[in-house]
Amino acid sequence: MLEEKVAIITGGTRGIGFATAQKFKENKAKVIIFGSKKETVDKAKASLEVDGYYPNLNDYEEVVKTIKEIKTKYGHIDILVNNAGMSANQKIEDTSISDFDKIIDLNVRAMFYVTKAVVEIMQEQKAGVILNTSSMVSIYGQPSGVGYPMSKSGVNGFTKSLARELGPYNIRVNAVAPGIIQTDMVAKLPKEMIDPLIKSIPLRRIGQPEDIANAFVFLASDMASYITGSVLSVDGAAQN
Repeated sequence: MLEEKVAIITGGTRGIGFATAQKFKENKAKVIIFGSKKETVDKAKASLEVDGYYPNLNDYEEVVKTIKEIKTKYGHIDILVNNAGMSANQKIEDTSISDFDKIIDLNVRAMFYVTKAVVEIMQEQKAGVILNTSSMVSIYGQPSGVGYPMSKSGVNGFTKSLARELGPYNIRVNAVAPGIIQTDMVAKLPKEMIDPLIKSIPLRRIGQPEDIANAFVFLASDMASYITGSVLSVDGAAQN
């Protein structure tokens, strides 16, 4: 479905990003993962047998330099998956300004920086796909940690607006809003917390990273050629 497409996946060393890189490779894409540390990128590169970099996503000049290097190496960039992000669950009175800044910097600012660096290339190509990781809490919120749903609501607005802006260049922009997914963070939760969560999901199971990866593959492929500006919920109807 993605044969010969060059795809960059931020936050590609674990969880949803890693699963997406795996699925993209299975569908014959040329995959480049971004991670925060050399050691984690090297480990994921070896496991997935893909290319990888570790730019500081909050340093725009460094991001531009890395994107240009990839363009020179591969000749084109067809798909960008903005997946790097972090969550939060502190109550507002316990959230420091620096904690809040970290969430906005990675979940919003970094997404903008990487996208801005890639868009110029896609505009020249008159083709491309940009995909963003949102969250089900962007739609209905969460009991604490307001910075996280706030940042993911920003992802949704970014997705819908950029789709309108870039449509004339044949660039599609969509987002996936995962529900409760079996990531490292969820795996650490005690059984007494997990069981009620599962009961609240109509499909009666927690999602797997591959469930989100499959959605990204579909949206990146030509099968979704008339879909843009959408936020696709992949949550087992948990939000209902």
